[in-house]
Amino acid sequence: MNWYNMNQITRETYKVDAEGQILGRMAVDIAIHLIGKHRPDFQKHIDAGDVVEVTNVDKMVVTGKKLDQKEYFHHTQYPGGIKSKSMGVLMKENPAEVLRKSVSRMLPKNKHREERINRLKIS
Repeated sequence: MNWYNMNQITRETYKVDAEGQILGRMAVDIAIHLIGKHRPDFQKHIDAGDVVEVTNVDKMVVTGKKLDQKEYFHHTQYPGGIKSKSMGVLMKENPAEVLRKSVSRMLPKNKHREERINRLKIS
């Protein structure tokens, strides 16, 4: 059994060029590297994933009718304060946020999620 000390974990940099790649398939690959599942010594209770750098996010591809039909919701915490924005509008404003949301929702919902999403560098 491998016992880790946080000083023993070596994080490599995984670079992704998003030009021409499909959003969902790329997000799955990024999530696997952030979690560390590609490593032979993977243990799910240890956050030993890599740092992921993504470039050319504005040139990624979204298939189907998602740009028109998919909506992102948030609530303002006031009564009746639910707000929505379509993926097409968000892609025009900030394509990096679309990628960040899709990767974040693929990560396990546990205490490592925020640390992992902070290792995602989008330029």
